[in-house]
Amino acid sequence: MSFAKVYSAQVSLLKGVIVLIEVDLSRGLHSFSIVGLPDKAVDESKDRVSSAIKNSGYKSPKAENKKIIVSLSPADLKKEGPFFDLAIALSYLLASGDIKFNSEKKLFLGELGLDGSLRSIKGALPLVEIAKESGFEEIYLPRENAVEAALVEGVIIYGAENLREVVDHLNQENNFPKDEINKKKNKISPQKKTEINFEVKNLDLDFSDIKGQEGAKRGLEIAASGGHNIAMYGPPGTGKTMLARAFATLLPPLTKEEILEITGIHSVVGANRGELVIYPPFRAPHHTSSYVSLIGGGAIPKPGEVTLSHRGVLFLDEFPEFEKRVLESLRQPLEDNIVSIARARGSAIFPSNFILVAAMNPCPCGNLGSKNKVCICKPLDIDRYKRKLSGPIMDRIDIWVSVADIDYKKLAETRSGEETKMIKDRVKKAREIQKDRFLKHGKKISLNSEMNVKDLGEIVSLDSETRELLDMSATKLGLSARAYHRVIKIARTIADLEGSENINKNHILEAIQYRPKVNL
Repeated sequence: MSFAKVYSAQVSLLKGVIVLIEVDLSRGLHSFSIVGLPDKAVDESKDRVSSAIKNSGYKSPKAENKKIIVSLSPADLKKEGPFFDLAIALSYLLASGDIKFNSEKKLFLGELGLDGSLRSIKGALPLVEIAKESGFEEIYLPRENAVEAALVEGVIIYGAENLREVVDHLNQENNFPKDEINKKKNKISPQKKTEINFEVKNLDLDFSDIKGQEGAKRGLEIAASGGHNIAMYGPPGTGKTMLARAFATLLPPLTKEEILEITGIHSVVGANRGELVIYPPFRAPHHTSSYVSLIGGGAIPKPGEVTLSHRGVLFLDEFPEFEKRVLESLRQPLEDNIVSIARARGSAIFPSNFILVAAMNPCPCGNLGSKNKVCICKPLDIDRYKRKLSGPIMDRIDIWVSVADIDYKKLAETRSGEETKMIKDRVKKAREIQKDRFLKHGKKISLNSEMNVKDLGEIVSLDSETRELLDMSATKLGLSARAYHRVIKIARTIADLEGSENINKNHILEAIQYRPKVNL
Protein backbone atom coordinates (compact mmCIF):
# COMPACT_ATOMS: atom_id res chain seq x y z
CA MET A 1 0.00 0.00 0.00
CA SER A 2 1.35 3.45 -0.86
CA PHE A 3 -1.63 5.49 0.24
CA ALA A 4 -3.40 5.75 3.60
CA LYS A 5 -5.69 8.04 5.48
CA VAL A 6 -6.51 8.52 9.15
CA TYR A 7 -8.42 11.16 11.09
CA SER A 8 -7.34 13.78 13.59
CA ALA A 9 -8.71 17.11 14.83
CA GLN A 10 -7.65 20.55 15.95
CA VAL A 11 -9.11 23.38 17.98
CA SER A 12 -10.62 26.35 16.14
CA LEU A 13 -11.75 29.12 18.52
CA LEU A 14 -13.54 27.13 21.27
CA LYS A 15 -14.63 24.19 19.15
CA GLY A 16 -12.98 21.24 17.46
CA VAL A 17 -12.63 20.66 13.71
CA ILE A 18 -12.10 17.21 12.17
CA VAL A 19 -8.98 17.02 9.97
CA LEU A 20 -8.35 14.21 7.46
CA ILE A 21 -4.69 13.12 7.23
CA GLU A 22 -3.73 11.56 3.88
CA VAL A 23 -0.29 10.15 3.10
CA ASP A 24 0.96 9.20 -0.35
CA LEU A 25 4.29 7.41 -0.97
CA SER A 26 5.92 7.27 -4.40
CA ARG A 27 9.32 6.36 -5.83
CA GLY A 28 11.97 9.01 -6.28
CA LEU A 29 14.53 11.01 -4.38
CA HIS A 30 13.67 11.49 -0.73
CA SER A 31 11.35 14.38 0.05
CA PHE A 32 8.90 14.92 2.85
CA SER A 33 6.27 17.65 2.44
CA ILE A 34 3.13 18.62 4.33
CA VAL A 35 0.39 20.50 2.48
CA GLY A 36 -2.85 22.05 3.70
CA LEU A 37 -1.84 25.42 5.25
CA PRO A 38 0.39 24.05 8.05
CA ASP A 39 1.92 26.45 10.55
CA LYS A 40 5.49 26.12 11.82
CA ALA A 41 4.56 23.63 14.56
CA VAL A 42 2.82 21.36 12.03
CA ASP A 43 5.61 21.66 9.47
CA GLU A 44 8.19 20.68 12.11
CA SER A 45 6.25 17.49 12.81
CA LYS A 46 8.20 15.91 9.92
CA ASP A 47 11.27 15.71 12.14
CA ARG A 48 9.37 14.68 15.28
CA VAL A 49 7.46 11.94 13.43
CA SER A 50 10.57 10.59 11.71
CA SER A 51 12.51 10.27 14.97
CA ALA A 52 9.50 8.84 16.83
CA ILE A 53 8.98 6.16 14.17
CA LYS A 54 12.69 5.20 14.22
CA ASN A 55 12.82 5.02 18.03
CA SER A 56 9.65 2.92 18.07
CA GLY A 57 11.37 0.13 16.14
CA TYR A 58 10.47 0.98 12.55
CA LYS A 59 12.45 2.35 9.64
CA SER A 60 12.62 6.15 9.63
CA PRO A 61 10.92 7.91 6.71
CA LYS A 62 14.17 9.84 6.21
CA ALA A 63 16.06 6.59 5.52
CA GLU A 64 13.86 5.77 2.53
CA ASN A 65 14.27 7.04 -1.03
CA LYS A 66 10.62 7.92 -1.29
CA LYS A 67 8.59 11.00 -2.03
CA ILE A 68 6.30 11.48 0.96
CA ILE A 69 3.32 13.83 0.73
CA VAL A 70 1.12 14.45 3.76
CA SER A 71 -2.14 16.26 3.05
CA LEU A 72 -4.22 17.90 5.78
CA SER A 73 -7.83 18.46 4.81
CA PRO A 74 -9.83 20.75 4.65
CA ALA A 75 -7.07 22.53 2.75
CA ASP A 76 -8.38 26.05 3.39
CA LEU A 77 -8.25 25.73 7.20
CA LYS A 78 -5.06 26.97 8.87
CA LYS A 79 -3.53 23.97 10.69
CA GLU A 80 -2.01 24.90 14.03
CA GLY A 81 -0.31 23.09 16.88
CA PRO A 82 1.02 19.57 17.47
CA PHE A 83 -2.34 17.76 17.36
CA PHE A 84 -1.51 15.74 14.22
CA ASP A 85 1.83 14.04 15.10
CA LEU A 86 0.30 10.71 16.12
CA ALA A 87 -2.05 10.63 13.13
CA ILE A 88 0.75 11.46 10.65
CA ALA A 89 3.00 8.74 12.11
CA LEU A 90 0.27 6.09 11.92
CA SER A 91 -0.78 7.08 8.41
CA TYR A 92 2.84 6.79 7.22
CA LEU A 93 3.26 3.35 8.80
CA LEU A 94 -0.05 2.31 7.27
CA ALA A 95 0.91 3.59 3.80
CA SER A 96 4.36 1.95 3.94
CA GLY A 97 2.83 -1.41 4.88
CA ASP A 98 4.62 -1.67 8.22
CA ILE A 99 1.30 -1.98 10.04
CA LYS A 100 -2.29 -2.78 9.09
CA PHE A 101 -5.55 -1.67 10.70
CA ASN A 102 -8.93 -0.20 9.82
CA SER A 103 -8.76 3.56 10.37
CA GLU A 104 -12.49 4.25 9.98
CA LYS A 105 -14.39 5.54 13.04
CA LYS A 106 -11.06 6.12 14.83
CA LEU A 107 -9.52 9.50 15.67
CA PHE A 108 -5.92 10.12 16.75
CA LEU A 109 -4.59 13.08 18.74
CA GLY A 110 -1.25 13.83 20.33
CA GLU A 111 2.20 15.37 20.07
CA LEU A 112 5.13 12.97 19.67
CA GLY A 113 8.45 13.24 21.42
CA LEU A 114 11.60 12.20 19.56
CA ASP A 115 11.61 8.95 21.56
CA GLY A 116 8.04 8.15 20.47
CA SER A 117 6.40 9.26 23.72
CA LEU A 118 2.99 10.93 23.57
CA ARG A 119 2.71 14.39 25.11
CA SER A 120 -0.46 16.08 26.28
CA ILE A 121 -2.36 18.54 24.10
CA LYS A 122 -4.66 21.49 24.74
CA GLY A 123 -8.38 21.29 24.07
CA ALA A 124 -8.87 17.54 24.44
CA LEU A 125 -12.47 17.91 25.64
CA PRO A 126 -13.87 19.98 22.72
CA LEU A 127 -11.96 17.73 20.30
CA VAL A 128 -13.57 14.59 21.71
CA GLU A 129 -16.99 16.28 21.67
CA ILE A 130 -16.71 17.10 17.96
CA ALA A 131 -15.44 13.57 17.30
CA LYS A 132 -18.54 12.11 18.94
CA GLU A 133 -20.82 14.45 16.98
CA SER A 134 -19.07 13.37 13.77
CA GLY A 135 -19.70 9.68 14.41
CA PHE A 136 -16.28 8.51 15.61
CA GLU A 137 -16.31 5.58 18.03
CA GLU A 138 -12.69 5.35 19.28
CA ILE A 139 -10.37 8.17 20.33
CA TYR A 140 -6.63 7.65 20.85
CA LEU A 141 -4.76 10.39 22.71
CA PRO A 142 -2.06 10.97 25.39
CA ARG A 143 -2.73 9.37 28.76
CA GLU A 144 -2.56 12.78 30.48
CA ASN A 145 -5.66 13.85 28.54
CA ALA A 146 -7.64 10.63 29.03
CA VAL A 147 -9.47 11.62 32.24
CA GLU A 148 -10.65 14.90 30.73
CA ALA A 149 -11.65 13.19 27.47
CA ALA A 150 -13.62 10.50 29.32
CA LEU A 151 -16.12 13.15 30.46
CA VAL A 152 -17.77 12.66 27.06
CA GLU A 153 -20.06 9.65 26.98
CA GLY A 154 -20.72 7.50 23.92
CA VAL A 155 -17.11 7.10 22.68
CA ILE A 156 -14.27 4.79 23.75
CA ILE A 157 -11.21 6.64 25.02
CA TYR A 158 -7.76 5.06 24.81
CA GLY A 159 -4.97 6.83 26.66
CA ALA A 160 -1.48 5.83 25.54
CA GLU A 161 2.05 6.56 26.74
CA ASN A 162 3.80 6.31 23.38
CA LEU A 163 3.48 5.54 19.68
CA ARG A 164 4.45 1.88 20.13
CA GLU A 165 1.53 1.27 22.50
CA VAL A 166 -0.93 2.55 19.89
CA VAL A 167 0.71 0.51 17.11
CA ASP A 168 0.67 -2.67 19.20
CA HIS A 169 -2.98 -2.13 20.03
CA LEU A 170 -4.05 -1.53 16.42
CA ASN A 171 -1.73 -3.71 14.36
CA GLN A 172 -3.38 -6.73 12.68
CA GLU A 173 -0.32 -8.20 10.92
CA ASN A 174 1.46 -11.36 11.98
CA ASN A 175 4.66 -9.75 13.23
CA PHE A 176 3.31 -10.00 16.78
CA PRO A 177 2.60 -13.17 18.82
CA LYS A 178 -0.62 -14.91 17.84
CA ASP A 179 -1.69 -16.44 21.14
CA GLU A 180 -4.52 -14.75 23.00
CA ILE A 181 -2.48 -14.03 26.16
CA ASN A 182 0.07 -11.91 24.31
CA LYS A 183 -2.68 -10.26 22.28
CA LYS A 184 -4.27 -9.05 25.49
CA LYS A 185 -0.91 -7.76 26.72
CA ASN A 186 -0.63 -5.59 23.61
CA LYS A 187 -4.07 -4.06 24.08
CA ILE A 188 -4.65 -0.66 25.70
CA SER A 189 -7.37 -0.70 28.34
CA PRO A 190 -10.20 1.75 27.64
CA GLN A 191 -10.36 4.74 29.98
CA LYS A 192 -13.14 4.45 32.55
CA LYS A 193 -15.89 7.04 32.42
CA THR A 194 -14.84 10.07 34.45
CA GLU A 195 -17.08 10.53 37.45
CA ILE A 196 -17.38 14.08 38.72
CA ASN A 197 -16.73 14.41 42.43
CA PHE A 198 -19.01 17.12 43.81
CA GLU A 199 -17.65 16.94 47.36
CA VAL A 200 -17.41 20.33 49.04
CA LYS A 201 -13.79 21.43 49.17
CA ASN A 202 -12.22 22.79 52.35
CA LEU A 203 -12.39 26.56 52.36
CA ASP A 204 -9.11 28.42 52.78
CA LEU A 205 -11.01 31.59 53.63
CA ASP A 206 -14.33 31.81 55.46
CA PHE A 207 -16.54 34.86 55.88
CA SER A 208 -16.31 34.36 59.63
CA ASP A 209 -12.56 35.08 59.36
CA ILE A 210 -13.28 38.61 58.16
CA LYS A 211 -14.01 40.96 61.05
CA GLY A 212 -16.67 43.62 60.62
CA GLN A 213 -17.65 44.91 57.17
CA GLU A 214 -21.23 43.71 57.59
CA GLY A 215 -22.48 46.12 54.92
CA ALA A 216 -20.02 44.74 52.35
CA LYS A 217 -20.92 41.16 53.28
CA ARG A 218 -24.59 41.94 52.77
CA GLY A 219 -23.85 43.43 49.35
CA LEU A 220 -21.81 40.37 48.36
CA GLU A 221 -24.62 38.06 49.47
CA ILE A 222 -27.09 39.92 47.25
CA ALA A 223 -24.60 39.89 44.34
CA ALA A 224 -24.08 36.12 44.65
CA SER A 225 -27.83 35.46 44.92
CA GLY A 226 -28.84 37.37 41.79
CA GLY A 227 -25.60 37.30 39.76
CA HIS A 228 -25.13 41.07 40.11
CA ASN A 229 -21.88 42.94 39.49
CA ILE A 230 -20.43 44.61 42.58
CA ALA A 231 -17.75 47.18 43.37
CA MET A 232 -16.12 47.75 46.77
CA TYR A 233 -14.40 51.04 47.58
CA GLY A 234 -12.46 52.10 50.63
CA PRO A 235 -8.98 52.70 52.08
CA PRO A 236 -6.25 50.10 51.53
CA GLY A 237 -5.98 47.26 54.01
CA THR A 238 -9.66 47.11 54.96
CA GLY A 239 -10.33 43.62 53.58
CA LYS A 240 -11.55 44.21 50.01
CA THR A 241 -9.38 41.47 48.51
CA MET A 242 -10.27 39.01 51.29
CA LEU A 243 -13.97 39.71 50.75
CA ALA A 244 -13.62 39.16 46.99
CA ARG A 245 -11.85 35.81 47.44
CA ALA A 246 -14.42 34.69 50.02
CA PHE A 247 -17.20 35.76 47.63
CA ALA A 248 -16.26 33.01 45.15
CA THR A 249 -17.09 30.37 47.80
CA LEU A 250 -20.71 31.56 47.94
CA LEU A 251 -21.47 30.40 44.41
CA PRO A 252 -23.06 26.95 44.07
CA PRO A 253 -21.16 24.09 42.32
CA LEU A 254 -21.45 23.88 38.56
CA THR A 255 -23.85 21.51 36.83
CA LYS A 256 -22.45 18.76 34.61
CA GLU A 257 -23.29 20.75 31.47
CA GLU A 258 -21.49 23.80 32.89
CA ILE A 259 -18.48 21.66 33.90
CA LEU A 260 -18.19 20.38 30.32
CA GLU A 261 -18.53 23.90 28.92
CA ILE A 262 -16.02 25.57 31.27
CA THR A 263 -13.50 22.72 31.30
CA GLY A 264 -13.56 22.87 27.49
CA ILE A 265 -12.82 26.61 27.50
CA HIS A 266 -9.98 26.25 30.00
CA SER A 267 -8.62 23.23 28.13
CA VAL A 268 -8.37 25.17 24.86
CA VAL A 269 -6.04 27.75 26.43
CA GLY A 270 -4.26 25.22 28.65
CA ALA A 271 -5.45 26.86 31.87
CA ASN A 272 -6.76 23.71 33.56
CA ARG A 273 -3.58 21.58 33.26
CA GLY A 274 -5.64 18.49 32.51
CA GLU A 275 -7.87 18.90 35.57
CA LEU A 276 -11.65 19.30 35.60
CA VAL A 277 -13.14 22.69 36.46
CA ILE A 278 -15.80 21.68 39.01
CA TYR A 279 -16.22 24.97 40.87
CA PRO A 280 -17.01 28.40 39.44
CA PRO A 281 -13.73 29.87 38.18
CA PHE A 282 -12.16 32.81 40.01
CA ARG A 283 -9.92 34.95 37.80
CA ALA A 284 -7.93 37.89 39.15
CA PRO A 285 -5.79 39.50 36.41
CA HIS A 286 -3.27 42.18 37.41
CA HIS A 287 -4.14 45.79 36.67
CA THR A 288 -1.29 45.96 34.13
CA SER A 289 -3.01 43.29 32.00
CA SER A 290 -3.34 44.18 28.33
CA TYR A 291 -6.54 44.60 26.37
CA VAL A 292 -6.04 41.29 24.51
CA SER A 293 -5.26 39.28 27.65
CA LEU A 294 -8.44 40.53 29.35
CA ILE A 295 -10.93 40.65 26.49
CA GLY A 296 -9.35 38.22 24.05
CA GLY A 297 -8.24 38.67 20.48
CA GLY A 298 -4.99 38.42 18.56
CA ALA A 299 -4.44 37.79 14.85
CA ILE A 300 -6.33 34.52 15.31
CA PRO A 301 -8.95 35.30 18.01
CA LYS A 302 -8.29 33.59 21.34
CA PRO A 303 -10.36 33.89 24.56
CA GLY A 304 -9.27 36.25 27.35
CA GLU A 305 -9.90 36.54 31.08
CA VAL A 306 -13.56 37.54 30.67
CA THR A 307 -14.19 34.21 28.92
CA LEU A 308 -12.05 32.19 31.34
CA SER A 309 -14.22 33.60 34.16
CA HIS A 310 -17.43 32.46 32.41
CA ARG A 311 -19.92 31.10 34.99
CA GLY A 312 -17.63 32.39 37.74
CA VAL A 313 -16.03 35.55 39.12
CA LEU A 314 -13.81 38.15 37.49
CA PHE A 315 -12.03 40.09 40.25
CA LEU A 316 -10.43 43.37 39.18
CA ASP A 317 -8.39 44.78 42.05
CA GLU A 318 -7.24 48.40 41.78
CA PHE A 319 -10.08 48.89 39.31
CA PRO A 320 -9.28 52.46 38.16
CA GLU A 321 -5.62 51.53 37.61
CA PHE A 322 -6.54 49.38 34.60
CA GLU A 323 -5.94 51.02 31.25
CA LYS A 324 -8.97 53.06 30.21
CA ARG A 325 -9.29 51.17 26.94
CA VAL A 326 -9.44 47.90 28.89
CA LEU A 327 -12.16 49.21 31.22
CA GLU A 328 -14.27 50.53 28.37
CA SER A 329 -14.02 47.19 26.58
CA LEU A 330 -15.95 45.62 29.47
CA ARG A 331 -19.15 47.31 28.30
CA GLN A 332 -20.27 44.53 25.94
CA PRO A 333 -19.52 41.54 28.20
CA LEU A 334 -21.20 43.25 31.18
CA GLU A 335 -24.29 44.06 29.13
CA ASP A 336 -24.66 41.08 26.76
CA ASN A 337 -22.66 38.31 28.51
CA ILE A 338 -20.66 37.71 25.31
CA VAL A 339 -17.52 39.11 23.68
CA SER A 340 -17.59 39.69 19.93
CA ILE A 341 -14.12 39.94 18.37
CA ALA A 342 -13.54 40.75 14.70
CA ARG A 343 -10.14 40.54 13.00
CA ALA A 344 -8.94 40.47 9.40
CA ARG A 345 -8.27 36.72 9.68
CA GLY A 346 -11.53 35.85 11.36
CA SER A 347 -14.18 36.77 13.89
CA ALA A 348 -15.42 35.04 17.01
CA ILE A 349 -18.07 35.28 19.70
CA PHE A 350 -16.95 34.02 23.11
CA PRO A 351 -19.21 33.53 26.17
CA SER A 352 -18.54 35.85 29.12
CA ASN A 353 -21.35 35.43 31.64
CA PHE A 354 -19.46 36.29 34.82
CA ILE A 355 -19.95 38.27 38.00
CA LEU A 356 -17.64 41.29 38.12
CA VAL A 357 -16.17 42.05 41.54
CA ALA A 358 -14.20 45.30 41.47
CA ALA A 359 -12.15 46.83 44.27
CA MET A 360 -10.82 50.36 44.37
CA ASN A 361 -9.43 53.05 46.63
CA PRO A 362 -11.23 56.40 46.96
CA CYS A 363 -8.15 58.25 45.68
CA PRO A 364 -4.57 57.51 44.50
CA CYS A 365 -3.16 57.51 48.06
CA GLY A 366 -6.23 55.68 49.36
CA ASN A 367 -6.89 57.91 52.40
CA LEU A 368 -9.66 60.17 51.10
CA GLY A 369 -12.47 60.17 53.66
CA SER A 370 -10.45 58.20 56.22
CA LYS A 371 -10.88 59.13 59.89
CA ASN A 372 -7.38 57.99 60.81
CA LYS A 373 -5.19 59.19 57.96
CA VAL A 374 -4.83 62.38 55.93
CA CYS A 375 -5.21 62.36 52.16
CA ILE A 376 -2.12 63.82 50.46
CA CYS A 377 -3.54 63.82 46.93
CA LYS A 378 -3.97 67.03 44.97
CA PRO A 379 -7.53 67.87 43.86
CA LEU A 380 -6.46 67.47 40.24
CA ASP A 381 -5.11 63.97 40.95
CA ILE A 382 -8.34 62.96 42.70
CA ASP A 383 -10.42 64.29 39.81
CA ARG A 384 -8.28 62.48 37.24
CA TYR A 385 -8.50 59.25 39.29
CA LYS A 386 -12.31 59.39 39.42
CA ARG A 387 -12.62 60.20 35.73
CA LYS A 388 -10.94 56.90 34.85
CA LEU A 389 -14.33 55.27 35.45
CA SER A 390 -16.80 56.41 32.83
CA GLY A 391 -20.51 56.77 33.48
CA PRO A 392 -21.44 53.79 31.25
CA ILE A 393 -19.10 51.47 33.17
CA MET A 394 -20.37 52.66 36.57
CA ASP A 395 -23.93 52.22 35.32
CA ARG A 396 -23.27 48.57 34.51
CA ILE A 397 -22.14 47.78 38.04
CA ASP A 398 -25.26 47.04 40.09
CA ILE A 399 -23.99 47.26 43.66
CA TRP A 400 -21.53 49.74 45.20
CA VAL A 401 -20.51 49.17 48.82
CA SER A 402 -18.14 50.99 51.14
CA VAL A 403 -15.43 49.03 52.93
CA ALA A 404 -14.33 51.42 55.68
CA ASP A 405 -11.56 51.32 58.28
CA ILE A 406 -12.07 48.76 61.06
CA ASP A 407 -11.75 49.56 64.72
CA TYR A 408 -8.72 47.81 66.25
CA LYS A 409 -10.81 46.51 69.13
CA LYS A 410 -13.04 44.73 66.63
CA LEU A 411 -10.00 43.05 65.10
CA ALA A 412 -9.08 41.64 68.51
CA GLU A 413 -12.51 40.10 69.10
CA THR A 414 -12.56 36.32 69.17
CA ARG A 415 -16.27 36.12 68.38
CA SER A 416 -16.70 35.37 64.70
CA GLY A 417 -19.50 36.43 62.38
CA GLU A 418 -21.62 34.32 60.08
CA GLU A 419 -19.87 31.40 58.44
CA THR A 420 -19.76 31.01 54.68
CA LYS A 421 -21.99 27.92 54.88
CA MET A 422 -24.88 29.90 56.41
CA ILE A 423 -24.68 32.63 53.77
CA LYS A 424 -24.26 30.06 51.00
CA ASP A 425 -27.44 28.27 52.06
CA ARG A 426 -29.42 31.51 51.73
CA VAL A 427 -27.85 32.17 48.33
CA LYS A 428 -28.77 28.67 47.16
CA LYS A 429 -32.36 29.07 48.34
CA ALA A 430 -32.72 32.46 46.62
CA ARG A 431 -31.33 31.05 43.37
CA GLU A 432 -33.80 28.16 43.49
CA ILE A 433 -36.68 30.65 43.89
CA GLN A 434 -35.47 32.57 40.82
CA LYS A 435 -35.02 29.43 38.75
CA ASP A 436 -38.55 28.21 39.57
CA ARG A 437 -40.03 31.61 38.74
CA PHE A 438 -38.35 31.79 35.34
CA LEU A 439 -39.27 28.19 34.57
CA LYS A 440 -42.89 28.98 35.39
CA HIS A 441 -42.83 31.88 32.90
CA GLY A 442 -41.04 29.82 30.25
CA LYS A 443 -37.82 31.83 30.37
CA LYS A 444 -34.42 30.28 29.59
CA ILE A 445 -32.62 32.26 32.29
CA SER A 446 -31.88 31.45 35.91
CA LEU A 447 -30.79 34.68 37.64
CA ASN A 448 -32.42 38.07 38.16
CA SER A 449 -29.44 39.87 36.62
CA GLU A 450 -30.13 38.10 33.30
CA MET A 451 -33.61 39.64 32.89
CA ASN A 452 -34.06 42.09 30.04
CA VAL A 453 -36.59 44.92 29.89
CA LYS A 454 -39.26 42.66 28.43
CA ASP A 455 -38.73 40.09 31.19
CA LEU A 456 -39.05 42.79 33.85
CA GLY A 457 -42.39 43.87 32.41
CA GLU A 458 -43.74 40.32 32.31
CA ILE A 459 -42.34 38.91 35.56
CA VAL A 460 -41.76 41.75 38.04
CA SER A 461 -44.71 43.81 39.22
CA LEU A 462 -44.69 46.75 41.64
CA ASP A 463 -47.68 48.16 43.47
CA SER A 464 -48.50 51.84 42.99
CA GLU A 465 -46.85 53.03 46.22
CA THR A 466 -43.63 51.11 45.60
CA ARG A 467 -43.51 52.31 41.98
CA GLU A 468 -44.04 55.90 43.13
CA LEU A 469 -41.19 55.59 45.63
CA LEU A 470 -38.90 54.17 42.93
CA ASP A 471 -39.79 56.90 40.43
CA MET A 472 -39.28 59.64 43.01
CA SER A 473 -35.89 58.24 44.04
CA ALA A 474 -34.80 57.77 40.44
CA THR A 475 -35.70 61.38 39.64
CA LYS A 476 -33.82 62.70 42.67
CA LEU A 477 -30.70 60.62 41.91
CA GLY A 478 -30.87 61.18 38.16
CA LEU A 479 -30.75 57.48 37.35
CA SER A 480 -30.41 56.38 33.74
CA ALA A 481 -32.93 53.94 32.26
CA ARG A 482 -30.35 51.16 32.67
CA ALA A 483 -29.72 52.01 36.34
CA TYR A 484 -33.49 52.25 36.93
CA HIS A 485 -34.01 48.70 35.70
CA ARG A 486 -31.01 47.44 37.64
CA VAL A 487 -32.48 48.81 40.87
CA ILE A 488 -35.61 46.72 40.20
CA LYS A 489 -33.50 43.60 39.61
CA ILE A 490 -31.57 44.12 42.85
CA ALA A 491 -34.83 44.72 44.75
CA ARG A 492 -36.20 41.48 43.29
CA THR A 493 -33.11 39.62 44.56
CA ILE A 494 -33.44 41.17 48.03
CA ALA A 495 -37.08 40.07 48.12
CA ASP A 496 -36.03 36.54 47.08
CA LEU A 497 -33.51 36.41 49.93
CA GLU A 498 -36.34 37.25 52.33
CA GLY A 499 -38.68 34.77 50.68
CA SER A 500 -41.08 37.59 49.76
CA GLU A 501 -43.31 37.08 46.74
CA ASN A 502 -43.66 40.81 46.10
CA ILE A 503 -41.18 43.69 46.05
CA ASN A 504 -41.86 46.05 48.96
CA LYS A 505 -40.74 49.59 49.74
CA ASN A 506 -37.90 48.44 51.99
CA HIS A 507 -36.52 46.30 49.16
CA ILE A 508 -36.49 49.31 46.83
CA LEU A 509 -34.88 51.53 49.47
CA GLU A 510 -32.09 49.03 50.12
CA ALA A 511 -31.50 48.55 46.39
CA ILE A 512 -31.23 52.32 45.83
CA GLN A 513 -28.59 52.73 48.51
CA TYR A 514 -26.29 50.45 46.49
CA ARG A 515 -26.14 52.88 43.58
CA PRO A 516 -22.78 54.71 43.25
CA LYS A 517 -22.32 57.88 45.26
CA VAL A 518 -20.94 60.99 43.60
CA ASN A 519 -18.10 61.27 46.13
CA LEU A 520 -16.70 57.74 45.89
